[in-house]
Amino acid sequence: MALIDSLFVTRLYRAHLSEHGPAINASELEASCYSIAGDDAAGQAWCAREGYPGYTSYASLTDLPWRFPIFAELVRALDAHVADFARDLQFDLGEKPLLLEDIWINILPEGGMHSSHIHPHAVISGTTYVSMPEGASALKLEDPRSARMMAAPPRLRDAPREMRSFVYIAPHVGEVLLWESWLRHEVPMNMSEEDRISVSFNYRWG
Repeated sequence: MALIDSLFVTRLYRAHLSEHGPAINASELEASCYSIAGDDAAGQAWCAREGYPGYTSYASLTDLPWRFPIFAELVRALDAHVADFARDLQFDLGEKPLLLEDIWINILPEGGMHSSHIHPHAVISGTTYVSMPEGASALKLEDPRSARMMAAPPRLRDAPREMRSFVYIAPHVGEVLLWESWLRHEVPMNMSEEDRISVSFNYRWG
């Protein structure tokens, strides 16, 4: 009898923020995101110049945990989740820990989307979700082997999730998703009339 095994597994971490420390107040976090977006003239200008729908603080602000205490609370929780994921990934970190490199706000209005991308120079990336109204887009994850499947036929529509070329994850407010930074992902078009709000981040090694 043939033996078929699964090799080189791609891991996805999913948990509630509150599993580490006190719950983050979603309403306060949402209000903080809107307040920062309203005051961030440089970020608004960057979004307009680059054709980014909605708002992101990625290119303009590097000190969110210093500006608002709720972001400092968020980072403390994220540090613990990232440490858990690093253990699951069997990383041998030695004496160099995983450290927060970037953290930024994303506000996608109706029709907004974020095209397929990776996060170079980081080890673990992720997102926590602040507002996910009905109709807000899921996170789309791509099989990292796709570029090597030049002549492969498509997968069956009812293939098990681990065999599909793309996986869609519909997160909930208060959840955090983590993945290795080389995993290509995107946010399809927001079909809700309300904003889809998330906070994304990168962790580096040492």
